[in-house]
Amino acid sequence: MHFFSEALESYLNQHIEVEPTYLKNLSHETHQKVIQPRMISGHYQGRLLSFLSRLVRPNRILELGTYTGYSALCLAEGLGDEGTITTIEVNEELAWLQQKYWKLSPYYKSIEPIVGDALEIIPTLKNRFDLVFIDAKKADYNEYLDAVIPKLSKGCLVVSDNILWSGKVVEPLQKGDKATEALLKYNQRLTEDDRFEHLILPVRDGLSVARYL
Repeated sequence: MHFFSEALESYLNQHIEVEPTYLKNLSHETHQKVIQPRMISGHYQGRLLSFLSRLVRPNRILELGTYTGYSALCLAEGLGDEGTITTIEVNEELAWLQQKYWKLSPYYKSIEPIVGDALEIIPTLKNRFDLVFIDAKKADYNEYLDAVIPKLSKGCLVVSDNILWSGKVVEPLQKGDKATEALLKYNQRLTEDDRFEHLILPVRDGLSVARYL
């Protein structure tokens, strides 16, 4: 879903930081070779993720849903000198593409990929995190939040993608639509939970930004 006209989107893309060449090439190869390439964060959202990360200057980042590795590279731009990003992806078939472009970046040694179910893996993680990016199975967003809350450092930024779900959050809920139902609950929950400051940005498919108090 597009919240701006094509002309405005073009204008926005002309007035942001240029993406590194390895990110541009990763995006191109994702669109060539991977099913549902629109799942990639892309230039504008990628620069926003990078900007947020650089503001936070996190030592540890947790990402749920690696896909082809574009967003992990954007988030890594804000890491402290000894910082790391742990990124969890259930689909091991994408590892070859992730690794190809991570190795071309300055952040290869800072990225810790884990293959598996995030809900099983999160409880085993020992660290607390300063920034969390949730972009995995939409129907499980509330369970992801339950799992990560004990792992959040004070002031942690929790960023969640696809939060407007192509506008379905303002349409009549269809029977059996578990993803939309979960996202509606998730958005309301973050709005009402006094442990968080929260807002939704109408970027691409909607980006939720919450600060853990």
